[in-house]
Amino acid sequence: MPSIIAVELAELPYRVSQNEVMVAIKRMFQHRYEHIDRLLSIFQHDHIQSRSLVQPLDWYMQTHSFAEKNELYIEHAVRYGKEAIVRCLHRANIVFEDIEAIFFISTTGIATPSIEARIMNELPFSLHTKRIPIWGLGCAGGAAGIARAVDYCRAYPKAKVLVLAVELCSLTFQMDDVSKSNLIGTSLFADGVSCACVVGDDVQQQSVTPQVIDMQSVFMRNTEDVMGWDIKDQGFYVVFSRHIPTIIRQSIGEIVQLFLGRSGIKLSEIEHFVLHPGGKKVLDAYQDGLHIDEDKLAHAITVLRQYGNMSSVTVLAVLQRFLQQSMTPQGYGLMMAMGPGFSCELLLLQWGDEA
Repeated sequence: MPSIIAVELAELPYRVSQNEVMVAIKRMFQHRYEHIDRLLSIFQHDHIQSRSLVQPLDWYMQTHSFAEKNELYIEHAVRYGKEAIVRCLHRANIVFEDIEAIFFISTTGIATPSIEARIMNELPFSLHTKRIPIWGLGCAGGAAGIARAVDYCRAYPKAKVLVLAVELCSLTFQMDDVSKSNLIGTSLFADGVSCACVVGDDVQQQSVTPQVIDMQSVFMRNTEDVMGWDIKDQGFYVVFSRHIPTIIRQSIGEIVQLFLGRSGIKLSEIEHFVLHPGGKKVLDAYQDGLHIDEDKLAHAITVLRQYGNMSSVTVLAVLQRFLQQSMTPQGYGLMMAMGPGFSCELLLLQWGDEA
């Protein structure tokens, strides 16, 4: 079975506290909302303490065109995408020329040629490296990218491939959007860049890494208004339904049990939960829907606290903590993220000699 042998994050230039963001948003919106202080209470209930941005906080206090923001998206995606790739390959002890394919994941900017092509002009990948850009999966994109890389490595057991996820959510911020979705988005979303390396079964490894035993995508019909973008003249306007935690709470138990049942595994056998922490309410919904204790979500909670919601990057940041913890995990793990569609991506992982 293919394995995930490394995950690394780029270090973005600006770190801000949740309180700093709240103060800035109050300054920006206090004359447009009644009861602004009551609405800003959402900043205090999301488990988020700090976030990373690609621009200084004051930059977001000014109006910028879609073209300017998208130009910055391309510039930063290339710069920090390169950094994440270099770190990941160093961790995996793999050279650029050995990478057969790059899966590029994003939902927060537009580029053609896509970002991985621009990066290939600056790093010494083989000219025959396959490029697979995947756009629009939002928070589910990190898990989906790993799954598609595993599909590739199942077909080509000697393959070594990269999954590069770039989400610069802050560059989608809209000063003129007074919707509740926009306000919630400013309390949650952050910037992040991550790269993961997936290898086929015939690639020799020097350490115990999680193998991917099974994967499944689940699409929920007629839920396209739950999460996504409205694309207008000024760019991306966030669509973010208040019903997301309820949908997760009501559906996730059955989705996971049916998925695990394909491999003859019970939910009680899952030791490690590599879940996308969309926010405090989403984490609470995971707990309720899967009937698990909070300690099972320790890595997810830590990532949310330190980085906020980085869309597709976030679940990869959670996986990184499992890969880099001092003691190697043993047993089964569940990697999962939900995103626009509304949809769910699931992967069954296994650590240990018996994997």
